[in-house]
Amino acid sequence: MTTIKVSPQQRALKALLKKASQEDLILRAPDGREFIVAELDDFDREIQLTRQNKELMRLLDERGREKATISAAELRKSLGLPPFRSRRATA
Repeated sequence: MTTIKVSPQQRALKALLKKASQEDLILRAPDGREFIVAELDDFDREIQLTRQNKELMRLLDERGREKATISAAELRKSLGLPPFRSRRATA
């Protein structure tokens, strides 16, 4: 995806962007092709950038294929920590 800055002199395009800030637009070209103009919020942009992070996507793919899991009790034991005790049990 490419980001293109709109200059203040491009009035027609600025008017379309203003309208797109109120509702999503579909622009139809003379040849019939259609394009969407929609406002992105910060979360949408964050998702877009995250998906472009190939190293992170590779890590998530690897993690998603992992089958084995261990319980919290097994983890505490492997770290040499005492078993978890509920606060209610000690009160």
